[in-house]
Amino acid sequence: MVQQERRKGQSRQHRIIMFIIFYMIQLKEEAVMKKEKTAKWIVKSGTSLLILMFFTMGMLFAYATISNAQQPSRTAPKTAGYPPLLDPADTVILLLDHQSGLFQTVKDISVAELRTNTAILAKVAKLAKIPVITTASEPNGPNGPLMPEIHQYAPHAVFVPRKGEISAWDNKDFVEAVRKTGRKTLIMAGVWTSVCVAFPAIQAKAEGYNVYAVIDASGDPSEMASRTTIARLTQAGVIPVSTNAVFCEIQRTWARPDAAEYGTLYSDYAPNYKAAVESYLKAQEALKGKK
Repeated sequence: MVQQERRKGQSRQHRIIMFIIFYMIQLKEEAVMKKEKTAKWIVKSGTSLLILMFFTMGMLFAYATISNAQQPSRTAPKTAGYPPLLDPADTVILLLDHQSGLFQTVKDISVAELRTNTAILAKVAKLAKIPVITTASEPNGPNGPLMPEIHQYAPHAVFVPRKGEISAWDNKDFVEAVRKTGRKTLIMAGVWTSVCVAFPAIQAKAEGYNVYAVIDASGDPSEMASRTTIARLTQAGVIPVSTNAVFCEIQRTWARPDAAEYGTLYSDYAPNYKAAVESYLKAQEALKGKK
């Protein structure tokens, strides 16, 4: 439809230009036939012609401007409808296939870091009272059982078993569990990123959910797999984030009664931050002792 409209517009422009050329030729022929009035007539007709040309060019420019303005932008960012930051009251955390057997295949992040970051998501879910749904394609197979820390730190988490579906979104029970929460923002993490996260993330996005993929609480068999997956997710409208971005967005302020509990998440995520806090506290104790 857009191309047809552009062709119609170009055709109209060509017809107008041809009319101007024809009119100029006709004026020239009339000028030759009326030699006795040539000088005066040329001045008058030339002025009229210039006015007509400028008027026609102005109309063409105006038409082109309006036509372009009506065309949808192909580079406009697809951000309409997204909340500016995460809203805990509209969020569900989905932890997908964090299984001990699959951990052995992860090469783009250390297994220790992956487990720590996944446990942090479980902890922040409990702090912020965010629903957690976990799943595994086949926990009795070689992929192994889920890491126990998830349900340890988020005892309210709901486990939805699958019947062999690779994508959790292909399992009706899993999708129904998500819908029952009534929430439209999904935070996903899992192993592998390129499969167990990417497939349901893209499917959920297509169904109208706002979807975030926590890349450092997920793992892939190679850095190449992870990089290509991030590109694919971004093109599909899924938002890649890190674990610290998630708990900081949910926390939002230190002026809250559970600020100290959120502080432990910073230390879990960045051990150097914990060392900085410890050195600060020791320095404060030393100053008090001198007084």
